[in-house]
Amino acid sequence: MARNLRIIAELAQRQPLSLLSRKQDWDLLVIQELYRQQRAMYERRTHRIEDRIVSISQPHLRPMVRGKASAPVEFGAKVSVSMIKSYAFWERLSWDGFHEGVTLIETLEACRKHFGCFFNL
Repeated sequence: MARNLRIIAELAQRQPLSLLSRKQDWDLLVIQELYRQQRAMYERRTHRIEDRIVSISQPHLRPMVRGKASAPVEFGAKVSVSMIKSYAFWERLSWDGFHEGVTLIETLEACRKHFGCFFNL
């Protein structure tokens, strides 16, 4: 990958990268960041890095270790939803994993703000 990125950099000296489409330009930026992450993990001899890219086409996706037997790692958004009297309220959406216990106080405060009181849990 380093060789390919080096060749692209050399070609960019002769022809501007503005010739790339918007998607190609975005993909190139993602690939450069992916290479930087992979190299950093290799040099540090680790398998973890902050905001690790696992998909070039969807770089916002993050792996979430769930510990389930059928799927130990899941991908996608994590959503916090509260149900009050058969109505669903979208409390939080994140592409990074988060602990639900952290959002409990925020959810209760949002409920009090919307309805003027706390409900019995």
